[in-house]
Amino acid sequence: MAGTSHGHTPAAWTGVIIAFIGFCVSGAFMVLANPLGFWAGLVVVAIGGVVGLAMRAAGMGAPKAAHRDLAEVIAANQVPAKV
Repeated sequence: MAGTSHGHTPAAWTGVIIAFIGFCVSGAFMVLANPLGFWAGLVVVAIGGVVGLAMRAAGMGAPKAAHRDLAEVIAANQVPAKV
């Protein structure tokens, strides 16, 4: 995973930060025994996911990796025969 940029995009960071804020809000209101605030925090968590997906659709996410043809992978991994 170190060789990829998995999660290191503006879309991923923004979505996770918004979801984390919602998680913190929801947790605080759960301790305060306020159900309305708890559910509002969970709505913020869901909004974080939607924002992340929207930003990814807008091109701020990681580009999709191109898949190589199976024949190319097999040919590249074959060990040459010893003569």
